[in-house]
Amino acid sequence: MTEPLLIIIAAPSGGGKSTVLKRVFAEVPDLLFSISHTTRAPRKGEENGREYFFVDETQFEDLVAKGAFLEWAEVHGRRYGTSQAELDRARTQGKDLVLDIDVQGAAQILKAHPEALSIFLKPPSEEVLRERLRGRGSESEESLAVRLQNARGEMARASEFRHVVVNDRLDEAVAAVRGILWDARARR
Repeated sequence: MTEPLLIIIAAPSGGGKSTVLKRVFAEVPDLLFSISHTTRAPRKGEENGREYFFVDETQFEDLVAKGAFLEWAEVHGRRYGTSQAELDRARTQGKDLVLDIDVQGAAQILKAHPEALSIFLKPPSEEVLRERLRGRGSESEESLAVRLQNARGEMARASEFRHVVVNDRLDEAVAAVRGILWDARARR
């Protein structure tokens, strides 16, 4: 059995990961979305076990103590982690695993799995990023300022990724990510 590709997709909050990934999943077969654990509350329309496994701080700490995570990090005051069980699920299903994670988590995965395919989605400008975050309607001005400050630090780390895709035009960004995936599969 072929080991699944570990595909890291990272971007600053509001960078368009969810939108790009939705299209990529529709166009590329045999991908499995890694469902992360988080201590943040669900947003409107999110369901436990679909977008995230929503847990409290105590549950998250228990998982950390048990060594259940491939990676975990604190982002915007909340914790996020990718469990080993997600990689096991990809192996069982014979699919490549897509991890939608932040730059901290990406660095942990790449340290443990240097063969992982890493893609950073970069917004075309800070102004576009600000408008995308405002468009969510879920950010206070204080939260928006924190996310923009964090985004600057994340974008400064884009060079740590094997591929950087500017998410300016959705069709072009999706095509670029799709091409990177097909190329990685062909090399495997």
